[in-house]
Amino acid sequence: MSKLLVAFWALIISVGLTTASGATASSRQTVSSGRRSDAEIEQTIRTKLAKSKIGKDGFVAKVHGGVVTWEGRTGVPQHKGAATRMAKTSGAIRVVNNIQITDGARPGQPLRRAQVKPAPGSED
Repeated sequence: MSKLLVAFWALIISVGLTTASGATASSRQTVSSGRRSDAEIEQTIRTKLAKSKIGKDGFVAKVHGGVVTWEGRTGVPQHKGAATRMAKTSGAIRVVNNIQITDGARPGQPLRRAQVKPAPGSED
């Protein structure tokens, strides 16, 4: 009887290990295949840029190996951070942000700050 129990537990453990190792292998495949191509990342960024306020700044995003490199200029410092977040949410594995913060549209003018409007229905 005890030999039968030992054999039963050995069978359960071996099946459990096989299932666990199989799940690990499929998890690795999901992670590696979950990475988006450079073309997909770039297209997503272009779509988001067209809908965003920072699209008016004329930023250019280049994608190579999952790394997004931003180029351009803006007078609104928050737009630089928004570009980085946009690239990350589009699937970039890393972002190189070379966007330059300028002194604004007119010489001698202070940097502009993004205007934050209260949400509709909020009391301010």
